[in-house]
Amino acid sequence: MTATAAVVVASLVQAAGDNPIGAALTAAVPAEYQTLIEEAGATCPEVSPNLLAALLQQESGFNPRAKSPVGAQGIAQFMPSTWESHGIDGNNDGERDVWDPEDAIPSSAKYLCTLAQDVEHVPGDKQSNMLAAYNAGSGAVRKYGGVPPYKETQNYVRNISAAAKGGGSGKTVTAKQGAAALAAARKMLNQPYSWGGGTAEGPSTGICCSPNGSSGESIRGFDCSGLTLYAYAQVGITLPRTAAQQYAASQPIKAKDARPGDLIFYGSSAATIHHVGIFVGDGVILDAPRPGEHVRYSPVYTMTDLYAVARPKQNTNKEI
Repeated sequence: MTATAAVVVASLVQAAGDNPIGAALTAAVPAEYQTLIEEAGATCPEVSPNLLAALLQQESGFNPRAKSPVGAQGIAQFMPSTWESHGIDGNNDGERDVWDPEDAIPSSAKYLCTLAQDVEHVPGDKQSNMLAAYNAGSGAVRKYGGVPPYKETQNYVRNISAAAKGGGSGKTVTAKQGAAALAAARKMLNQPYSWGGGTAEGPSTGICCSPNGSSGESIRGFDCSGLTLYAYAQVGITLPRTAAQQYAASQPIKAKDARPGDLIFYGSSAATIHHVGIFVGDGVILDAPRPGEHVRYSPVYTMTDLYAVARPKQNTNKEI
């Protein structure tokens, strides 16, 4: 265990109090991407810099090396086939590189504008329909005459729209919400681990494949971030899908202030976070640890690269 992790663990062994911290700071765009987002955010009337920034925050937490369990890539989370059709050489270096924000950010804005045209005759709010198309495809938006009745897509549109308008509370979840999320996760104890498994509704079959080749396609259960996503969905809080994205959507706190329901993240940096668990108290987390295991209680030092403790931020959760 690293010296930093040891200090965090020591604090978490003692932390189980109920002392709230102050209001979380609103997420800022990393300095290196501000100009890119401002310029790309003027590509068409339906896209603004704030909306584009909110989308990138939701998609990857501004992580240019992000890769989702289903294969979406880069800061804007393009699927390879979509990138092939819509990726552009934004920095004019002769290469279209999905991993390069100078290409991916303007490509994302351009793709949003293309989608806005695809669904321009669909009833309803144009930006909402555009965002829904980014998440679920233009065909689904046209089929349903607006935002499709998919909970994931509805939450996606809701969260990005609220963030773009400054619509969230800007505060972290309450102690009561954290405790309720932990209680929901406890009910999933002994559910099998499934790579890519778990939704806001509960356990689900996963996907192929984990870095070591394990497939969740035949296993109904949760992976680590699927469990935390489910737990917080039960108290009206929508989290992104991956552990790294969930860290970006949370407020880091001091280990000594940790309380039940806070999230414990593991990785060498914010960009390499690979695991998340729910803090129980007294040096214990509840997590879906790895293929072949089940949802269980684990010590906070279950992995040697403990990175941070963070508290999810509240979001507006009204139905569209």
